[in-house]
Amino acid sequence: MLITLAVENYRSLRHLIVALGRLNVVTGANGTGKSSLYRALRLLADSARNGAIAALAREGGLPSALWAGPETVGRAVREGIHPVQGTVRTKPISLRLGFAAEDFGYAIDLGQPPHNEASAFSLDPEIKRECTWAGPVLRPATLLCDRGANSVRIRDASGDWYAAPNAIRPYDSMLSEYADPQRAPDLLALRERVRSWRFYDHLRTDADAPARSNRVGTRTPVLSHDGADLAAALQTIREIGDGDALDGAVDAAFPGSRVDIAAHAGRFEVRLRQHGMLRPLGVAELSDGTLRYLLWVAALLTPRPPELLVLNEPETSLHPDLLRPLAGLVHAASTVTQIVAVTHSRTLVSALEQAAGREGTQLRTIELVKEFGQSTVVGQGRLDEPPWHWPSR
Repeated sequence: MLITLAVENYRSLRHLIVALGRLNVVTGANGTGKSSLYRALRLLADSARNGAIAALAREGGLPSALWAGPETVGRAVREGIHPVQGTVRTKPISLRLGFAAEDFGYAIDLGQPPHNEASAFSLDPEIKRECTWAGPVLRPATLLCDRGANSVRIRDASGDWYAAPNAIRPYDSMLSEYADPQRAPDLLALRERVRSWRFYDHLRTDADAPARSNRVGTRTPVLSHDGADLAAALQTIREIGDGDALDGAVDAAFPGSRVDIAAHAGRFEVRLRQHGMLRPLGVAELSDGTLRYLLWVAALLTPRPPELLVLNEPETSLHPDLLRPLAGLVHAASTVTQIVAVTHSRTLVSALEQAAGREGTQLRTIELVKEFGQSTVVGQGRLDEPPWHWPSR
């Protein structure tokens, strides 16, 4: 389980170090940095697939993703005596991301490449430093794998350093490209851990949504990111997962209702049987809110839970009456996987607090606000942050 997430210089996240628990809610008003925190987690996940550079390119490149404010905000600016003004940069350009669990930690530092007029990829950032370490806090004695600009060194069991024989390209991540199960088992463990992270962001429910079409079904323990295999995922839950939880989740949201999957020549279709109706409703007849709730049921009751499940605005298109059953689903899922839910719905946050209170579990709420363009956590000062050290270049 992740216990610390750290971000520096990514969009409005000028300096953000937060503690995480088993069940976490990121909330706040529009424009306070919730989406930036979600994207930061996705960038970390992309690093394990060597996709962080491409993901930044889709955001407009490193210059577009960097913190746009001044390096420092003085007391005179904070007190309103002077306006915010640009200053001469004294530090190198750096976008840093990292996380830590009880056993391992990881950090990556992205910066500008040297000027090269012969290259058309001048906006692609380079990885300036990349590290893994043992335990939740980076210290010289806990460092396990250390990557500079083009080389990787590994600490062996005796404490001595071993230099990897092959150079690594400045735009390739050590986490995705280097593999040595004997010398660097921590790197393989972290890679598989991060690759198991699962993200769901604005599942479509419009008339042309993939979830509304009938498709050939195969056993589907993990709902796809677009929900196209909803019927197969629900049937998989019924056959090899928790079918009683599936029925209970549907009944809690739509009393007296039940979801069935019709199979014709291998093609699956979702059907919702409702109390008082003479025939079941097909997936094309379901409202956007009903379909979205069923998508969340399939995602949260997965028979193959990930290490981390990140939900972005799960309340979208849902009637307020559905938020309490959704909160129950999210809370139940947190017993088998770590969850980060990004939401601006106070109703959903309240329902999650009540669900956690009934079971005696802890809900960690991270409420973001903006001060001088910078996202900060309500009630958290520098002395309240969890321990964290960035690797220096």
